[in-house]
Amino acid sequence: MEIQGSAARRCVVGDASLLGMVTNGKSSVLRPAQILLAMLFIGFTGQQVAAQDPMIRFGAKVPHDAKLVYQRGLRFLVDSQLKDGSWGDGEGRQPGVIGLCVMAFLAVGEDPNYGRYSGTIRRAVRKMILMQDPKTGFFPSSMYHHGFATLALSEVYGTLDESLLWDGSEPTGRTRGVGQALELGVRAALTSQKSNSRGAWRYSPNARDADTSVAGSVLMGLLAARNAGIEIPDTSIDKAITFYKSCTSSSGIVGYSGGLDGFGESMNRSAIATLVFAVSKQKELPQYKSTLAHIASRLTHEESSFPFYNRYYVAQALFQGDFDAWTKWNRETIRKLKATQLANGSFPSGHGAAYGTSMSLLALALNYRFLPIYER
Repeated sequence: MEIQGSAARRCVVGDASLLGMVTNGKSSVLRPAQILLAMLFIGFTGQQVAAQDPMIRFGAKVPHDAKLVYQRGLRFLVDSQLKDGSWGDGEGRQPGVIGLCVMAFLAVGEDPNYGRYSGTIRRAVRKMILMQDPKTGFFPSSMYHHGFATLALSEVYGTLDESLLWDGSEPTGRTRGVGQALELGVRAALTSQKSNSRGAWRYSPNARDADTSVAGSVLMGLLAARNAGIEIPDTSIDKAITFYKSCTSSSGIVGYSGGLDGFGESMNRSAIATLVFAVSKQKELPQYKSTLAHIASRLTHEESSFPFYNRYYVAQALFQGDFDAWTKWNRETIRKLKATQLANGSFPSGHGAAYGTSMSLLALALNYRFLPIYER
C-alpha cells in the first residue's frame, strides 16, 4: 500500500539523505518502511510537529456535496484532456493551467503512479516539462504560468515514480526528472527576481517592475519548492515579502504594482497577500493581520471580474488565518459551485473550462487537505 499525504511526504523530503529517497534529482514513492524510519528519526532527534487542532490539520468528514462536485469535475478533466497531456480550450494548453489541473487531482490524494487517474496526471506532468525551456527553465508564456507550473511540480515532487514518466518517444534532450525541472524553474524565477527593481515579478521574466498578482503566483511556487526540499535563499523570500508589505495599507487593501497604487479595492490582491504572508511564516506582521481581517469581514463578497481566481486564493488565505471564517465561507462556496457546475462536470470561464474547473476544484480542496502547500 502506498502512503500518501503531505505529512508523510514531508518526513521523507525533509531528510532525503537519511532515507535515500532523492538521488541525482530523482524522486520515488513513499513506502511504509520508509515512513516508519522517518518517524523514528524524528523521535530520536526530538523534532516534533507543532500542535494544532486535529480537525484543522486532518479535516473532518468531507461534505457530500463537495465530494460530488469534485468527482464530477475530475471526470470532466479526464474526458477533456488531449493526448499530449494538455487541455484544448482557452488557456488549457498553457503550462500553468496544466499545472492547476494536476494539482486538482493531487489535492484529493489521487496517486500519479497507480489508479484511475494516474495516466491523466503523468501525461500532464510530461507536457509541462516538455514545454519548459531547457536552458532558462522558464515555463511559457508568462510568469503567471511559470508560477503555477512550479507550484504543481513542487506538489508532485516526491510522489511520482519517475520510471513511469517517460516512454522513450519524447524529443531528444527534452526529458528530465521532476526534480530537475523544478530546480530549473526555481532558478528561472530567482534569476528574474534579481533583475527586478521591486524584488518581485511581473508578466515577463525580464520585467523591471512587479505586481502583486503575478508575484503571488511565482512566490507561492517558490514557497512550495522550499517546502519540498529545494534550496531557496531566505533573501529571495524576504525581498518578495518586502514588496508585499510596501503595497499593503493598514486597512488591508493591497495595491497592484507599486506602493498603494492600483485599481482600488481588490479582494483578490488582499487574499494573495494574506496567503503569502502566512505561508512564508510572517503571521506576526501587522500587514498580515490587516489583510486577513479585511477578507474575513467580507465573506459574502462576490468577485465579478475574476471569480475563479478569487475563490482559489480566498479559500487558502482564510484557511491559513481564520478557520471559523473559512468554515462559513466554504459551506456557502460548496453550495454555489454545486448550483453552477454544468452537467458534464465543468465550470466554463473566460479562460476556458480547464481553468475554470481546476480553479473551482482547488477552491474546495481544503476539505481534503492532502497537498503540502495547504498545511497550516
